[in-house]
Amino acid sequence: MRPASTRTVGFHIVGGRVLAGEHFIEAAVEVTQAGLIGDVGSRADGRRLDAEGLLVLPGIVDIHGDAFERQMMPRAQVHFPIDIALLETDRQAVANGITTVFHGVTWSWEPGLRGPDNARALLAAIEGLRAKLAADTRLHLRHETYNLDAEAEIIAWLAARRIDVLAFNDHMPLVFGALSRSSSFARMVERSGLSHEAFLAVAERVRSRGDDVPGSIARLARAAVAGGVTLVSHDDESPEQRQWYRSLGCRVAEFPTTIETAEAAAAAGDDIVLGAPNVVRGGSHVGWLDASEMIGRGLGSALASDYYYPAPLLAAFGLASSEKLALEKAWPLVSKTPAKAAGLVDRGRIAPGRRADLVLVEATRIDRPRVVATIAGGRIVYLNEADRLL
Repeated sequence: MRPASTRTVGFHIVGGRVLAGEHFIEAAVEVTQAGLIGDVGSRADGRRLDAEGLLVLPGIVDIHGDAFERQMMPRAQVHFPIDIALLETDRQAVANGITTVFHGVTWSWEPGLRGPDNARALLAAIEGLRAKLAADTRLHLRHETYNLDAEAEIIAWLAARRIDVLAFNDHMPLVFGALSRSSSFARMVERSGLSHEAFLAVAERVRSRGDDVPGSIARLARAAVAGGVTLVSHDDESPEQRQWYRSLGCRVAEFPTTIETAEAAAAAGDDIVLGAPNVVRGGSHVGWLDASEMIGRGLGSALASDYYYPAPLLAAFGLASSEKLALEKAWPLVSKTPAKAAGLVDRGRIAPGRRADLVLVEATRIDRPRVVATIAGGRIVYLNEADRLL
């Protein structure tokens, strides 16, 4: 399957059922030469993309995904160049209907795949390749809060608007909790490139500076708010922790670990990001909260690919297939709401003047949706049925 030309030209998408607002309608969608959505109605002049039998949906906004790491290191200590990994990831994203992708780049106190050199190299590669990538590609920096030595550099990145989302992660409890789960700990050690003993020594040294962590978080949060950068807290464990992050300007809770924490976030009007793979698989792979159940209780407003790029598409249709939500209610979980949470007001809906990010889906079997075409910024970046371009 070859992607179509990415040249931006005006055309109409005709014959499909269009999710316009909260309802599906029979309409033609104009894509302007400026890469925006024009008229949504009956007129369909000139070049056309035939969507007969297809659903026309807003493009997926993936606010958190780190599956690109497997393109960089498909096996422990087996490395591929970052540019090759990002280009391959881009192809996977648009083939699964993702038109805006936030790469969750972790900068940890660990060396190796999530160390400082890799974070810097990834940022530089994203910035250097951005014009060549089909999806609108952005940086979601996952800052390990014990990584105190990175604070000054991250503040400089925030001031230069090189970061689109800043997330606060604290995986230190998991590191020491994993000591009793040999397979989990082995993966962490392999990723770092250190020996078992050396990794533990680094972790112990970093953990000893725990008293300095809250102040560092507060300074980073102030810098992000000043620069208009979206703040995210990851794996909140309690309503009190969520309240503290909210007081710093963080209005997005990513993967809360308890029902009480999610309830507190929802009551305060915070966005709650859950993992789309959780929905697809019918539960968390690490035994945490069931995302489908959370959404049914109004405790999840956005779904992210997390570690699997096909998951947002499959999750939205899966919720419709299981009759937990109608598709017109499920699809905003992967488009409109994550766009809002990330501060992107120009996408996530099919409406005049919005960025022309669209995905055409064949859903004869609603539990097995298939992307036929993806349009990003008005460009046809993926098309696997070339005869639909008239």
